[in-house]
Amino acid sequence: MPDIPIVDPSIDLSAAAFVHPTASLYGDVRIGEGASLWPYVAVRCETGTTDIGAMTNIQDFVMIHGGPVRIGAWCSITHHCTIHVCEIGDNVLVGINSTIMDGAVIGDNCIIAGGTFIPEGTVIPPNSIVMGMPGKVRRTQNNAVANRLNAWMYHRNALAYAAGNYRVWDSAALREEMKVVRLEFERELAER
Repeated sequence: MPDIPIVDPSIDLSAAAFVHPTASLYGDVRIGEGASLWPYVAVRCETGTTDIGAMTNIQDFVMIHGGPVRIGAWCSITHHCTIHVCEIGDNVLVGINSTIMDGAVIGDNCIIAGGTFIPEGTVIPPNSIVMGMPGKVRRTQNNAVANRLNAWMYHRNALAYAAGNYRVWDSAALREEMKVVRLEFERELAER
């Protein structure tokens, strides 16, 4: 049995804020500036490219497979999700235990509710809140600020973990900083 590394040595991790040592990454995987990959993430890309955008967090036990896969900037792919040969826009939150299948396209600023199944080839317009099996748009609203703030929180947590601080979210200073950052995001995203 060959000695297989847990991370393909050809993958550049230098831009990531934090990559947990249990994350398994293979193939043409590109990780954006400030992104984070948490415990037991598995990314296998035997064909095409998997792009994980800047400031995006891939949380515990997420499985990303196939290529191409594109996950935009400022996204949160939460615990136990399966992401398979699809495209996810910027400022998207994919809820716990959701599955997004081949050829699906998720627009910017969406929320995919926990436990949602997005079938092959589904196109979700920007600013959608989607839930169900199969996933259907239940409401439309711009979720950019809330989703970006969630990704920012994970980025701050990633930097703290990289420094050996596992309790930054319990900090009153972080909660105060979050208020300022929310206002900055509201101003920035209102201009678009």
